Amino acid sequence: MCGWKGKRVGDSGVHTEQALVLVNYGNATGNEILNLAKEIQESVFEKFGVELEMEVNVV
Repeated sequence: MCGWKGKRVGDSGVHTEQALVLVNYGNATGNEILNLAKEIQESVFEKFGVELEMEVNVV
């Protein structure tokens, strides 16, 4: 486990019950959400050697 479930970074965070669902708690920017996603991807890769892919396309 990487400990992301329920974690909040400013107004962006991770759902309390679904670790791969990112949440905007009010005023998070798109960049803040994207940076959180990248942090999660990096931590999962470091711990398990698994590369997570985003389900949505970010432009």
